[in-house]
Amino acid sequence: MADIFERIDMDELINQVAQRTGLAPDKARTAVDTVLGFLKSKLPDSMASQLDSALAGGSTGGLADAAKGLGGMFGTK
Repeated sequence: MADIFERIDMDELINQVAQRTGLAPDKARTAVDTVLGFLKSKLPDSMASQLDSALAGGSTGGLADAAKGLGGMFGTK
């Protein structure tokens, strides 16, 4: 299951947002970019760079573990 966090297919994500919201693909891309920008601005630099790597299609290795660590930022484990 950890492999799902190692690479994020931006086109697939944008298509999912477009399909689920009824937004045009260009508007869905804007929405995705806005949310990802917000998340990256709130994450520690090391986690934001891992997210950038996953978005670029690179292998992050520790992104799944980093995602699990987010729970602590939001008061959960």
